[in-house]
Amino acid sequence: MAGQVEEFVQRKPPEEPPADEGLPAWMATFADMVTLLLCFFVLLLSFAEQSEEKYRDALGSLKGAFGAKEIRAVSEDMAQFNTSSAAKDLASKISHDERLLLGVVMRIKSLLDDEDVELKEGTGVTADRDGVVFSANSASLFKSGSAELTADSSRILDKVIKVLMDYKLHLVVRGHTDDRPVSTKKYPSNWELSAARAAVALNYIIGNGGIEINRAKAVGYADTRPSVPNDSDENRIKNQRVEFYLHMPQRDAW
Repeated sequence: MAGQVEEFVQRKPPEEPPADEGLPAWMATFADMVTLLLCFFVLLLSFAEQSEEKYRDALGSLKGAFGAKEIRAVSEDMAQFNTSSAAKDLASKISHDERLLLGVVMRIKSLLDDEDVELKEGTGVTADRDGVVFSANSASLFKSGSAELTADSSRILDKVIKVLMDYKLHLVVRGHTDDRPVSTKKYPSNWELSAARAAVALNYIIGNGGIEINRAKAVGYADTRPSVPNDSDENRIKNQRVEFYLHMPQRDAW
């Protein structure tokens, strides 16, 4: 009887394990490998078409983005001019753009020659491949710890206006401070102070020189770009400066 009952009992077949959802595991690894190869060949292509000059520009931009001092490539001839007075000999060897910037440097220096020693103290003119930097000590432009212009500030700012009227260059006004902290109701930190000074100087230039607003901009760097180490009172005074960067229109600079 038991044997007959077993004949009527149907055994349930073993269940198969559920199939994995999605793509096979090997395909994800393969896709990652193909993506990495694609990135590798794109990088090879970009380096193949990248000139050393553009690479240095990109490197300088990255350093600027991370708060380091930006280093721009300076042409050999322009570097010579920064330390030499043989401008006429250099003019025949440099490009049209460099010749223009050379004229800007000479123009600024000629304007400064008409001023007394006290005003020229703390000023400086340097040139790179894309423009000219005219630097002035903050004390000659602003009252201590503020963004209020001094009575003699127009003597410097008017010179910047004259250069902008003579040359179709663009302008970036850069405000800099030393590393000593500032904390007032109006200027909670050096960021606000440096930015305010750059904006006030630019507002004077635009308002009194009739300079187009699309040719100029202002930026504050606080103490992130010192020209010399902040290790003495004398050096800290040098770092308290405003830079007027006159650059070629095709170059977007800060």
